[in-house]
Amino acid sequence: MTAALKSKLRRKNRLMTAGRVEEANSLAEHIGKDITQCCKKLISLIDGRVDAKGMWAVVRQLTGRQQDTHQVDGVTAESLNEHYATISTDSKYQAPARKQSVAQSQSNLPNMELTSEWRMFRLLDKLRSTAAGLDQMPAWFLRLGAPVFYKPLTRLFNLSIATSTVPVQWKVARIRTIPKVSLPSCNADFRPISVTQF
Repeated sequence: MTAALKSKLRRKNRLMTAGRVEEANSLAEHIGKDITQCCKKLISLIDGRVDAKGMWAVVRQLTGRQQDTHQVDGVTAESLNEHYATISTDSKYQAPARKQSVAQSQSNLPNMELTSEWRMFRLLDKLRSTAAGLDQMPAWFLRLGAPVFYKPLTRLFNLSIATSTVPVQWKVARIRTIPKVSLPSCNADFRPISVTQF
């Protein structure tokens, strides 16, 4: 809120009090346009495709809503880890029997093509804009680098499938907790959101 806007709002209130409704309504339209311009200018400084967090901070600032920073007694990172581990573990789980799905000969691996280079290039070239993963690599960077990245990524994917192994980095996730209710009071009041590499 700028000093000029505050001055116009005071003038509009004086006009309304004096019964000069038409002038007050005209001034209200000008105030609305000025506020819209200020908001547009503030939002244009942030690129929402790259900095979603910054964009939401600006939206909260403009709408007057504050991010909920309510602290919950007894809820810590360790207690949340234990809670999620307890509810996501099945004590009766039995690992399925392994199936032979790919030839074991190492000589077959270099020639094997489960995912083609052309398909990998098209996937990278048509990535949708999403939030960056743990590596903080935005989708636009992968799209621009598709001509360079598609060959090594194709080889990596094919080797992963052929050897029935997944790189450890692809299994790592950062858990963000989002409150399910407005005033959370225990571990169960938080929803875990996994941020993965892909």
